[in-house]
Amino acid sequence: PNTGAHWMRQEISFGKLKLTNNKGANNNNAQMIVLQSLHKYQPRLHIVEVTEDGVEDLNDSSKTQTFIFPETQFIAVTAYQNTDITQLKIDHNPFAKGFRDNYDS
Repeated sequence: PNTGAHWMRQEISFGKLKLTNNKGANNNNAQMIVLQSLHKYQPRLHIVEVTEDGVEDLNDSSKTQTFIFPETQFIAVTAYQNTDITQLKIDHNPFAKGFRDNYDS
């Protein structure tokens, strides 16, 4: 949680967010989210009004708003069946350097 001024300072990016299906993944990494393969997910943005001392009024639901962007729905998978999609993901994933030289299309 943070103030509106904090969030308005710069754009919000999830570029370094990592998704995994490994339940034993390092839970100390706040940027890692564990998902189940073949389940559908819908990211949501929750805006919650808090007092100046940072306390949330849990009894007043009018102070919470949730925003859903349908175009962000996705199904988590562990492997792509289409080689073109596999190559596209490798080409655009900055963490996939090891796959770029070894991938046969």
